[in-house]
Amino acid sequence: MPQEDPWEPEVWRARAMVPHLVPRWPAWLFRWRVACTPGVSMQQKTWVGQSRPPSWGCPPGAAGPSPLVRRGSSSTSSRAPEVALTCKRYPVQRLPFSVVSEEDLAAFERIVPGRVITDPEEMEASNVDWLRTMRGCSKVLLKPRTSREVSHILRYCHERNLAVNPQGGNTGLVGGSVPVFDEVILSTALMDQVISFHSVSGILVCQAGCVLEELSRYVEERDFIMPLDLGAKGSCHIGGNLATNAGGLRFLRYGSLHGTVLGLEVVLADGTVLNCLTSLRKDNTGYDLKQLFIGSEGTLGVITAVSILCPPKPRAVNVAFLGCPGFAEVVQTFSTCKGMLGEILSAYEFMDDECMQLVRHHLLLASPVQESPFYVLVETSGSRAEHDTEKLSSFLERTLGSGLVTDGTVATDQRKVKALWALRERITEALSRDGYVYKYDISLPVDRLYDLVTDVRARLGPRAKHVVGYGHLGDGNLHLNVTAEAFSAALLGDLEPYVYEWTAGQQGSVSAEHGVGFKKRSVLGYSKPPEALLLMRQLKTLLDPKGILNPYKTLPAQA
Repeated sequence: MPQEDPWEPEVWRARAMVPHLVPRWPAWLFRWRVACTPGVSMQQKTWVGQSRPPSWGCPPGAAGPSPLVRRGSSSTSSRAPEVALTCKRYPVQRLPFSVVSEEDLAAFERIVPGRVITDPEEMEASNVDWLRTMRGCSKVLLKPRTSREVSHILRYCHERNLAVNPQGGNTGLVGGSVPVFDEVILSTALMDQVISFHSVSGILVCQAGCVLEELSRYVEERDFIMPLDLGAKGSCHIGGNLATNAGGLRFLRYGSLHGTVLGLEVVLADGTVLNCLTSLRKDNTGYDLKQLFIGSEGTLGVITAVSILCPPKPRAVNVAFLGCPGFAEVVQTFSTCKGMLGEILSAYEFMDDECMQLVRHHLLLASPVQESPFYVLVETSGSRAEHDTEKLSSFLERTLGSGLVTDGTVATDQRKVKALWALRERITEALSRDGYVYKYDISLPVDRLYDLVTDVRARLGPRAKHVVGYGHLGDGNLHLNVTAEAFSAALLGDLEPYVYEWTAGQQGSVSAEHGVGFKKRSVLGYSKPPEALLLMRQLKTLLDPKGILNPYKTLPAQA
């Protein structure tokens, strides 16, 4: 008997919707296909030279998807252009800091022997941001291993009035992790030791330079997980995550770092070591000083160690990838999701069809569901597989039957779960291959989240290659991205301040989780009143009176 082709629609019509009634489909994947509900039109995909879509996750070199049609675009160069100096591209003036001398280099060599980097080729990666939109001209990179060494470095720089740029994994998206001029780069890359882990409480204490993915692996081996997960987890440092108050993919379930971080060790601008590295769940003794440094982006102090609460590792994880006919259905599906999945709901992500086209075209990742205007990824995490599967099945029956969802697939095997997550997590990578990217990380009321994408798309028309929207709908966090062949001041002028004014009009935030950095410091006023900005300046002056820590970042430039 010939093997059934899972892409043939006849096969799907013959199958039941409920996952435990599909014995012939592999255990790791359950799939549904339903006809469109009355009044809902489904866009049909045209595959060039193929009778069906390419295999899900086809390897490089395999027959890939058809060429991507792009608005107003021409072919991009395969060679990345040299990144312009930030001080040339942006209107910024160097503050009166000292310039690193040979005597300074000798002093640094005494503090961190053998870990003073001055070779231009080695310096290049640390001077350029991940998006390749900003480039500093620092001449020295320091790699301390301990908070004591960080203290000596900052005390020396404070005395010499040398500006310092703290740097973790350099995965930031707002220019906060690279120098603007010739600041001394202080890297936490060698501060990568786990100090302790408590197997009952799940409290992890580690240095700031630990890579998030390595920490995840470490705690998972002990039946716990990190309370945050990011697409950049293979490179980002936990210290940088805290400095930017990173949100990520587990925010919906475990909340922000302001809640999961128990203590910090921070070195202040003058070299003072502030040891608040407590591992207590409750400590109501005065001001909660650690909160000042979470989200401060290295402008108030350098985080050198962290104590963080890790939740138990879920025994059962399911991921559903669903197609929705419109954004209203995406929102209604989320509402249904919260009501029916309750305590096991751990993530709810959305992406539009243009995002899917980009990951297909640039990364050769094919959609496991039929083409839809929108896609959502739902993750459940619980302690009992049977209980979670029953709840997820009921949810899917409800959403499919009501027309909120038109197609879907579910994975329980870890490898397939990761494959579904890749469709969402690698959107940023696909965008970076599409040309110059204008990125906006916005918080908005959930029901208005996608209206901004629609308005920007209409505003720009063919001048943009792509205008896409995706993000953490469960957190009200939109990632609006616009791609173009190259940077254009005219296009930027069409985007800003329009995007920020639009966001302020909805009482939203101009930075949901990426931070402020260099790129957004001038628009902080759209989300913070003058009184708040004044208090922030006063805190900066109190903790860093010479302004040497990560200058030109976070706070608006003073007139």
